[in-house]
Amino acid sequence: MSEKNGYTKKDSTEILDFNLDTSEVLYGGGARALGMNRRGNRLQLYNRAHYGYETRSELMNFTMPLVFSSKIYAVHFDNAPIGYLDLDSKKDNTLAYETISGRKTYQVIAGDSWKDLIANYTDLTGKQPLPARWTLGNFSSRFGYHSQEEVEKTIKKFQDDKIPVDAIILDLYWFGKEMKGTMGNLDWDKDKFHDPSKMISDLNEKGVKTVLITEPFVLTTSNKWQEVVDKKVLATDKNGKPFTYDFYFGNTGLIDVFKPEGKTWFWDVYKRLINQGVGGLWGDLGEPEVFPSKAITVGGKADEVHNIYGHNWAKLIADGYKKDFPNQRPFILMRAGYSGSQRYGMIPWSGDVSRSWGGLQSQMEISLQMGMQGMAYMHSDLGGFAGDYFDNELYIRWLQYGVFNPVFRPHAHEDVAAEPVYKDIVTKAKAKKQVELRYQMLPYNYTLAFDNNQKGLPLMRALLFEEPDNTALLNVSETYLWGNDFLVTPITKAGITSTSIYFPKNNNWFDFYSDEKQVGGTTKNITVEENHIPVFVRGGAFIPLIKTIQNTTSYSLTNFDLHFYYDENTPSSQGKLYNDNGQTPNAYEKGEYEILNFTNESNNKIVTLSIKSETGKSYKSSDKNISLLLHNLNTKVKKVNVNGQDTPFSTKENTIEIAIISKANTNTVIQIQL
Repeated sequence: MSEKNGYTKKDSTEILDFNLDTSEVLYGGGARALGMNRRGNRLQLYNRAHYGYETRSELMNFTMPLVFSSKIYAVHFDNAPIGYLDLDSKKDNTLAYETISGRKTYQVIAGDSWKDLIANYTDLTGKQPLPARWTLGNFSSRFGYHSQEEVEKTIKKFQDDKIPVDAIILDLYWFGKEMKGTMGNLDWDKDKFHDPSKMISDLNEKGVKTVLITEPFVLTTSNKWQEVVDKKVLATDKNGKPFTYDFYFGNTGLIDVFKPEGKTWFWDVYKRLINQGVGGLWGDLGEPEVFPSKAITVGGKADEVHNIYGHNWAKLIADGYKKDFPNQRPFILMRAGYSGSQRYGMIPWSGDVSRSWGGLQSQMEISLQMGMQGMAYMHSDLGGFAGDYFDNELYIRWLQYGVFNPVFRPHAHEDVAAEPVYKDIVTKAKAKKQVELRYQMLPYNYTLAFDNNQKGLPLMRALLFEEPDNTALLNVSETYLWGNDFLVTPITKAGITSTSIYFPKNNNWFDFYSDEKQVGGTTKNITVEENHIPVFVRGGAFIPLIKTIQNTTSYSLTNFDLHFYYDENTPSSQGKLYNDNGQTPNAYEKGEYEILNFTNESNNKIVTLSIKSETGKSYKSSDKNISLLLHNLNTKVKKVNVNGQDTPFSTKENTIEIAIISKANTNTVIQIQL
């Protein structure tokens, strides 16, 4: 065994191998940028940050001993120690798992479809709890806010510019003035944050959550060093003394999250902050970023627990919330974990991506692959993080992609501002429109989050979900599905004026912005607009939207728009809208919810739509004022009937608008005679 760059290379490993057929495309192994088909690679299983990566990254923060096949099965090697996942790198049709130690347990998961397969995999490893609704809003974030005044000034700018925002994220300056030497303080720097309780309270009154960064490292120069030594919180050396070593931020120890004393101490820090009003927690550097092989934890030696450190850190927080804050949905932002980390509510992001077009180009693959592997909230620092590259076109294109991303969180080094409010007037106006669209889509997006919670379905889905037998789609990530009903093609190169898009064959597709029809099963060259990326809606889809709100505390379905995309090739279709208070854990299981189920049965003479209200036993529903908009009716409407009553309607181009009052706990039937 030898050690290099702080991690172990074992000279002899134990191997499990499986035969593959020649046609299989392979996915998995965690977060990587390799191309969708990962066959031919030998993937190291050792969580490690890759600073400033662009189009290729063989090893990143989040590795998993998990492989999916285009034959619609998966193999999960259920073993924590570091190793390799070899996806036929020798070209001998062999899948091999290599590990330094541990058990030789593996599970084979199968399904009749990709949706079934991922449902079965997340039945095995756990479903993601439904996050708080504000998680789907806009975050104000940078590296970093240096003072209370900066925080308050930034949120005031959002309010003055009427740009919606739901949270502000504080990087490491909340506990220290300098980047180095203070990690592990885990308490407010009172010189710069003189009254944090009032700051948090004032932000909460404005509907803005405070999210704080934390790290698992306690430096020997930290205010907490002696405390963690005395309380036996840290990983140790072979003699039982705190294991210390140098890394970028200073000389440090590492909190042992496998040890009862470590868990108790760390949770007590979080508990104090949550009681102060903090709304979310950011766990950074949880690979752990530097974790020498000689360190020992209660869970095992460093190389045995390295890849599950972030996973257990998230568990520590999730368990603490259940015990001490059972009525609050946690927000746990982390960049490193393991198979099944979704069950603890972890919200992963793709690490320190380069602020460049190359950095943007890899993001779809990373999120799609991680969604297949259960981590449906994988997202990126919108605009890119690393470097001082200044390009407003890149920034806007990244935000346009972010609208159809699990989490909308611009974040970067402060050299070039990540927040829309600090952009020039033209760029700010363009960014504002993207943030506003993100909020308009909250009903649709929150329903996606509910489906993920119940069925494990990714929010972003590769086109192979739609046509698993179409071999041309098995390596496609440039276009993807957002939920079931949106087809999205991000623009990832400068100056693009047109792009080729394949439209899946099962339906026709309609331009989200112009309603122009594209025939399913065809590939078309689409003109690219400056103000938005190409987005299309599935024929027969129901898309619920609201008017823009300034944050999710104003969210209501008392009034909303329901868009229906008529498609003569889709005579029957369904949709739904899930709603609860956006805060209560397990609201659905507690009966504190409502679902509006939508159905379409149509022919060339009559379109029949229904809205069926379903409420949980503990939920009091209310009447809904619905503006129903029917797109693409290319024939004249003779009459509209709602629950047997003739109802007025208006026509604008090929869209029919009907005002409907949907009574609580009743069914509404709308008939449109053509």
